[in-house]
Amino acid sequence: MKPKTFQIITYSIIFIIFFLSSFFVFKTFFPSQKGIISPSGTEQTGEEKVTGDIMFEGPRTEVCPLNGALYTKEEREIWETRRPLTVMIENHVDSRPQSGLQHADIIYEAVAEGGITRFMGIFYCGAAQMMNGDNKYDLGPIRSARSYFVQLASEYSDYPLYTHVGGANCSAPKDPVTGRQAGPCTSHKETQAIEQIAQYGWNNQGTWSDLSQFSLSYKACRREPERIGQNTAMEHTMYCSSKELWNVAEQRGLGAITEAKKNAWDEDLRLWKHGAQDKSLSQSPSLISFNFWSSYPSYQVDWHYDANKNIYLRQNGGTDHIDFNTKEQLSTKNIVLQFVKEQRSVDEHLHNIYTVVGSGEGVLLQNGEKIDITWSKLNRTSRTIFTTKDGKEVNFVPGRIWIEILPLNTKINYEN
Repeated sequence: MKPKTFQIITYSIIFIIFFLSSFFVFKTFFPSQKGIISPSGTEQTGEEKVTGDIMFEGPRTEVCPLNGALYTKEEREIWETRRPLTVMIENHVDSRPQSGLQHADIIYEAVAEGGITRFMGIFYCGAAQMMNGDNKYDLGPIRSARSYFVQLASEYSDYPLYTHVGGANCSAPKDPVTGRQAGPCTSHKETQAIEQIAQYGWNNQGTWSDLSQFSLSYKACRREPERIGQNTAMEHTMYCSSKELWNVAEQRGLGAITEAKKNAWDEDLRLWKHGAQDKSLSQSPSLISFNFWSSYPSYQVDWHYDANKNIYLRQNGGTDHIDFNTKEQLSTKNIVLQFVKEQRSVDEHLHNIYTVVGSGEGVLLQNGEKIDITWSKLNRTSRTIFTTKDGKEVNFVPGRIWIEILPLNTKINYEN
């Protein structure tokens, strides 16, 4: 055999051995993650396009305790190591499309300032799909705390993980020389969310559940001014990583167990019922529309009921409301219209107050049906309980629950 031919054969054998060895190492130590999207409120067909989500294999046999949706055992093993993440996500026109809402188990919406609404997403079971690193800063834009959202977040743990950027506080004039407070608060006492958070012990050692962006590193939250393809004002650009927020909580001793107290986060949590049949029972109403404040059409909400998929699809300001991460239209299985007392512009900062502790009237929309209900919440940490007119507790359809906190006497348009 000629030397040159021998060399070619030798190099070919070496290349084949190297290729096979590399393939074996890659498959062994870096296995691909595959599976199924969990039903957090969207129709599952097996042909969905997944953008930036982990996919989990295996049967969906595990019930999410917050909304009854079914997930795999692998997903349950993830959520059981942590407590829910409550996140303030804004809804200013310049903040859309937002990131992460389509993976929230429960979403609250209420006016934050003027007629501009804000969301508080409760992330627990469905968020397991987000934590793959491809879409690292997967929540946002994050905005400031409000007292009524703090009261609602208090339902989700002994020390809930509350994610925000600052918030309504004891605003007061300062001495120009010392920089110290030089006068009384100019903000209404009931609106001072930052002081309330401190009062509840969410900033204390061992129970430091407050995830204010000001206390977090760049690894957890950062500004992304061109995220949605256009430059926006600075206040609309803060995004956070769900994975890193849970890592921070773990470092603070706030995983599934509150280490300082030696008890589970959900020891006193009252779970809602979620055993209603997931089946279209009616197609009336097929469109539900309302404005939080009538003079703010950009925040009008339209919920379109799709009877074939038994799901409600959201429009905001007359256009489909899309999640930036998934590119899907926001959807839900259950809608609660919760009517509460509203106090507008109670101080010079134009803060609002919504009374979410107490009781009142409401409407439940599920399976295409409209059901009159009542709501009650005894105190800050107690669970809001929804009941039908005959006194029975509401039974939700398994899947996402969307709660609209609306002023009393809000006009709701129902169309068939």
